[in-house]
Amino acid sequence: MKRLLMMLVLLGTALGLSGCGYNAIQGQDEQVKAAWSEVINQYQRRADLIPNLVSTVKGYAQQEQDVLLGVTNARAKVGSMQVTPELVNDPEAFAKFQQAQGELTSALSRLLVVVENYPQLKSDQNFRDLQSQLEGTENRITVARQRYIKTVQDYNTTVRQFPVNLTAMVFGYKAKANFTVENEAAIAKPPAVDFSKPGPGGNAQGAAPAGAQPGPSSNQAPAPKQ
Repeated sequence: MKRLLMMLVLLGTALGLSGCGYNAIQGQDEQVKAAWSEVINQYQRRADLIPNLVSTVKGYAQQEQDVLLGVTNARAKVGSMQVTPELVNDPEAFAKFQQAQGELTSALSRLLVVVENYPQLKSDQNFRDLQSQLEGTENRITVARQRYIKTVQDYNTTVRQFPVNLTAMVFGYKAKANFTVENEAAIAKPPAVDFSKPGPGGNAQGAAPAGAQPGPSSNQAPAPKQ
């Protein structure tokens, strides 16, 4: 008899938890963890590319020490952070993580701008391979961030809605930190990584070669005949 009563109590508890959103919270929490793991994997993939990228650029552009050092320091800052699944539950730590990744993105952008001044570097096969890998990684980061943003939005909506919010409160589930950007459209647009179109003579397309004199303008009046 006692065993039957215990089974009925357990069954009633299970039905109650299911009806109050406990199972939904559990499922969405696991989805957030999976999405966050993918974000970390892709950011780590980018970080792993940087030493070879810096080394290759240094071989052709040793004088760009400030830019190279900026990338190296930004990567070191990212690598020094303790990134765990629990980080998404700490808004302050999450903000520091996003800031560090943003600084690394900016440092890489400055490096890629500098590369435009070195045609031989742009034609180096090792650099072109790294370029392709970096471009693919940036795209994967964008996709992973989008997936994480969506899963966190769904989770946060669930734990804030009544009556599920009561269940979340009882079991200690709180809203999770999410990525923020000044321009929401930037989430869907990965950084451009394209060095496959050098201009004539290694200059940017449309730029005149150094030392070249400008030709006569179509609007310039012809010189008077002698």
